[in-house]
Amino acid sequence: MAQLDLEWLLVFDEVYKTANVSSAAERLGISQSAASTALARLRTHFGDKLFVRTSRGMEPTPYARQTQPLVLDILDRLNRAKGGRAVFDPATAERSFRICMTDISEVVLLPGLLDHLRHVAPGVRIETEIISTESGRRLEDGAVDLAVGFMPQLEAGFYQQTLFMQNFVCLAARNHPRVGERLTRKRFEAEAHAVVASSGTGHAIVDKTIARLGLRRHVVTRLSSFLSVARIVAHTELLVVVPRILGQVLATQEPVQLLEPPFELPSYAVKQHWHERFHADAGNAWLRRTLAQLFNEGEAAGPA
Repeated sequence: MAQLDLEWLLVFDEVYKTANVSSAAERLGISQSAASTALARLRTHFGDKLFVRTSRGMEPTPYARQTQPLVLDILDRLNRAKGGRAVFDPATAERSFRICMTDISEVVLLPGLLDHLRHVAPGVRIETEIISTESGRRLEDGAVDLAVGFMPQLEAGFYQQTLFMQNFVCLAARNHPRVGERLTRKRFEAEAHAVVASSGTGHAIVDKTIARLGLRRHVVTRLSSFLSVARIVAHTELLVVVPRILGQVLATQEPVQLLEPPFELPSYAVKQHWHERFHADAGNAWLRRTLAQLFNEGEAAGPA
């Protein structure tokens, strides 16, 4: 039996994470044919198909699921062994990073990051996915490099760093017939509302505060994303509570106005999160520093 090649293990790891051979090849900076060849050799070595093509991509076999922790351990040990000698040069690097973020961050943070990378790291590519209940596992597996948002559910093994503090405003149409420049509690309770349920935004704080204060809120629509909020508010008489940073952007795109809530809402921290397995990775560390420099650096906390 031939000895395992390091590139084979890297291909195994990337196919496991991306469920796609071509995506794995791109992330590794090799050709698709080279990735396919490595996968074929892995199948021969282990005597198992390892990954089976399905409607959801290349799904791991039971044997591959059993083997994956061992492969991760080997790669982790090798990464630790080279430790501080690893160098990441953004000017010449060819690498894809996957960031888990909210739809809000895609609107208000991603444009600034991409414009910065265009100048300092033209070979770096950014992929995004929406924060979900699977985000913690995907950070741990390495399928995602960073997560940006409000994620109090993360448990042991994760680092975090505050990027900035955020609070909430009410959004209303600029020509709303009953809401002037100041929103009262009585008017807040009398008007119809849209509510957005979006992971990683801290929006649960709003619901808990309203319930604790005994406020009435007449909800007529529940949305899965903030992306349609401005247009809906601009063309209806609905009110919606949104993070201030998003409201400021939306007010430049649609005829809507920002109003202070008629009751106190707590602030929350928008943080970047990463798993301790990748804390020493030079590329991951560079990306973290870049986000901190662009969006107000905060203190990093060790793994929980």
